[in-house]
Order: sequence, then structure tokens, then C-alpha cells
Amino acid sequence: MSTTSAPLPASVPATMTAITIGAFGGPEVLTPGERPTPAPGPGEILVKVEAAGVNRPDVMQRKGLYPPPPGASDVPGLEIAGTVVALGPQTSRYKLGDKVCALVAGGGYAQYCTAQEAITLPVPEGLSMAEAAALPETVFTVWNNIFERGHLAAGEWLLVHGGTSGIGTTAIQMAKAFGAHVAVTAGSDDKCAACIRLGADLAVNYREKDFVAEVKSATGGKGANVILDMIGGPYIQKNYEAAAVDGRIVQIAFQKGAKAEVDFMRVMMKRLVHTGSTLRARPLAEKAALAEGIMQKVWPLISEGRLRPVMDQSFPLAEAARAHERMEASTHIGKIVLTVS
Repeated sequence: MSTTSAPLPASVPATMTAITIGAFGGPEVLTPGERPTPAPGPGEILVKVEAAGVNRPDVMQRKGLYPPPPGASDVPGLEIAGTVVALGPQTSRYKLGDKVCALVAGGGYAQYCTAQEAITLPVPEGLSMAEAAALPETVFTVWNNIFERGHLAAGEWLLVHGGTSGIGTTAIQMAKAFGAHVAVTAGSDDKCAACIRLGADLAVNYREKDFVAEVKSATGGKGANVILDMIGGPYIQKNYEAAAVDGRIVQIAFQKGAKAEVDFMRVMMKRLVHTGSTLRARPLAEKAALAEGIMQKVWPLISEGRLRPVMDQSFPLAEAARAHERMEASTHIGKIVLTVS
């Protein structure tokens, strides 16, 4: 914490409830405990959290596989929504009482959380706090990886693995809003039907059908122009088969492993680009630039009714372990959030 942090207002308690990771392991290691309330440093605001999104990286952190970057809170949670209750030095965008949602490097599973003002966005009108908390991590990820790294253009085909995840449901809506065709994979017919209702042009139950053949058929044999993959492992080679000539494959996670044996001849013959990124440890300036683009290009989609977070289930903050159990069961459709009293 910076030595130039702003003192906490009298209205803010000195301590708060936060979810701690007692030891790396299963969901049961997530327990509520008392922590000092953080004070906002330069460029930061303090948010009284009303809701926090639950994401796969939180699960990885709980297991000891995704440590927070240097200087970040060890409390899990990468996206929050709530009310501004204190302002740090060198802040000017928000005032006390403003309703905001923010991408944070950690600390979201708590009653209070500091956020960099530069990567904080106003809560869109008409959304609940739970819905607003479901936006930052997913929207930043989709915008950066599909549109900035993948360069998805109107008329192209996007293939998203995990179509009913928070990332997947957001990707479907954003890609359709910008004029693309969307194919997804999901693990049941019910999940596939949910993706079609959101606007997907093709939904493949990967337990029953070969997504490579289905994508090739839907695209007249050409394949997908952009593939967003969070699976890895055996999907890497399949993605090369499913990709179109000059296709772009963007890796954001490796649920089935980061190592695979692949035939790179497909990369040469199709002129493929296989890239990837993480978000949490990126420099503030890069995330701030993403926030500006999102404010200009994505936030209007919400006010127009073309993008809305798909909500699965909410749990009280103290029941974070149950939220992780639901996520790891992979039965959810859309976002899981924690509500904070």
C-alpha cells in the first residue's frame, strides 16, 4: 500500500469482512475473515462492494495455480460493482456516491475494495449491481482478445469454446452486435439451446458431435476466422483444423492443459496466427486503454439493449465456497456472482 494513501473517512470502518484462502485446495478453503479496510492510494478509489463476479482465475488462485501479481491483494476477486466511498490522491473522474464497476487485480471478495480509477466504469443505467459486477472481467477479456487481438470483422465467423460461460455468453452477444457469425461449443443440448437463444448461429454439443466437421459445414468448408479457446490441450490441433485460411486463434486459458502435440504444418499452409494473453498482470496503461475502448464501443451496446450479462446464480459473500463448487461443476449458464451486505 502506498504511503500516500488517503485516510479512510469516518463513515468507513477500519476493518471489513473478506474471503481468505487459508490453504490451497478445494472450495472449502475459502472462509470469511476480518481484514483491515484498504485505503485508496494515488489514482485509486475505494468502493463499497455490493457484488463481485466469480471467475475461473479465482478458482485457479484458490488452487495455488494463479498467484496475484506483486502488490495486489491476496483476497480473490477480479471484478466488482458498488459505490465510491473514498477518493485517493490524483483522482478526478468519480465523486463520492457514484455507482461504478471495476476490473481489479484482486480483493473483490470483500466488503470494500480499492480500484484504479482508470479501469473503473460507470454502472450502466438499468443494470442491477449484480449484473454490473458480471461485466468487467468478461467484457475486458472479450474486447481485448476477440476484437483487438483477433481482429474479428463483420461477416466473419467466430468460434467460441465454452459458449455458456460468462466469457462465452458475452462473446456471443458482442460478436453478433458487431455483425459477425458465431459458432460455439457446449457440453449439453440445453446449453447449446441457450447459446442459440442468445444469437449464436451454430451450437455444437462437443460430447456428441465433432465441432471441426460442424464448423466446416456451417461455413461452406472455409472454417472459422477467429477462435477463442479456453480449453487448450487436445483442442489446439482441432482448432488448427477448424480455422479458416488466415485464421486467428486466441488462447485465454488451458482447462485441459497447456501442452499438446500438434502438426504445425496447418499453421504454415493456412497462414494461421496463434496468439494469447492474460489480463491480470498487464500494465495499468494497457488496461486503461482497453477501458477507454470499451467505454466508447461496448457500453453503448448495453444502453441499446444489445448486450446484457447472462446471470446464473448469486451467493452471499460468506458462501463463496458454494459459488466455487457451482463453477467447478460446470453446470452454470452465464455469470456467478457474490452479493455483499
